[in-house]
Amino acid sequence: MIRIIFSSLLIFACWSCNNKKENSPFAGILSSPPYTSVTDSIRKFPGDAGLYFRRAVLLNSNDQPVPALADFRQAWFLEKNEKYAIGISTLLLDKHPDSARVFIQEALQVLPESFMLRLGLARALDLENKTDESIRVCDEILAKQPDQVDILKLKSSLLLKKNQPVESLHALEKAYGLTPYDLELNNMLALQLAEAKNPRVLSLCDSLIKKDSLGMLPSPYYYKGIYYSNIKNAAAALAQFNEAIRIDYYYLDAYIEKGAVYYEQKKYAEALKVFQLANTISPAFPEAWYWVAKTQEAMGQKEDALLNYQKALALNKQFTEAQAGIDRLKK
Repeated sequence: MIRIIFSSLLIFACWSCNNKKENSPFAGILSSPPYTSVTDSIRKFPGDAGLYFRRAVLLNSNDQPVPALADFRQAWFLEKNEKYAIGISTLLLDKHPDSARVFIQEALQVLPESFMLRLGLARALDLENKTDESIRVCDEILAKQPDQVDILKLKSSLLLKKNQPVESLHALEKAYGLTPYDLELNNMLALQLAEAKNPRVLSLCDSLIKKDSLGMLPSPYYYKGIYYSNIKNAAAALAQFNEAIRIDYYYLDAYIEKGAVYYEQKKYAEALKVFQLANTISPAFPEAWYWVAKTQEAMGQKEDALLNYQKALALNKQFTEAQAGIDRLKK
């Protein structure tokens, strides 16, 4: 018995010695302010999951995602708490959705009723372009909790990916019925109504304008402009885009849509001026370079157009329309 007690004490003493310093590749960061006091506490109480979580939150707020993830993982290892799992999944979703999905699926074995983890799973599947699977997860959540607005918004965006605008709009309208004060939701709904040439967008945008007592929201005018552009009322569309730009000079999307109205009318000189102005405001905006190029191509300025298509593609490697323009002009 004495031998057993002595052995246990010896093991504990060795373990304590080893934990005076954290065995971490981030030791330099963790021993520096503002983490010093939490790190000291962790050395004293290495089994306290809450301390790791506290430091992880602090690390993440200071743009240190890698050591933050390590701390979230250690907290989860010590205690299967939902907030620790959410910390891990949130950080993984940013750059490693496949790893996020695997972790969340494992965590759900422990916490099967976690709404936030299921939402994370749906988002991870979406980021992996597993659209049908993501919709299935959304439907599973909505079957139990039909008033989850975030899920309805996500499902709407997924249905748009599948080219199902009617179903997507239905999901948004249901969400709007639950939270009509949600500004992001209002914007999503207004855009879809405008794209669908649905005149209800006008009353929705007018209600947003009425609520905007300071007159600082350009987006309602922008969505009205898209609606009028889609129904081929160029004068009304230009008036709305101009109002959006008057409110927010840096509203680049409004410049693009305004220029596109001129382009559709074959008023290429006017269109080019608008796109070039957008370019001046933000030289790193690939859509402006693309539309400058497209307009120059229509005007027969092929060398300039090729150069600007290339600039658009350099700013956005996934810009397939810019690549198509390059291919077309190189034939």
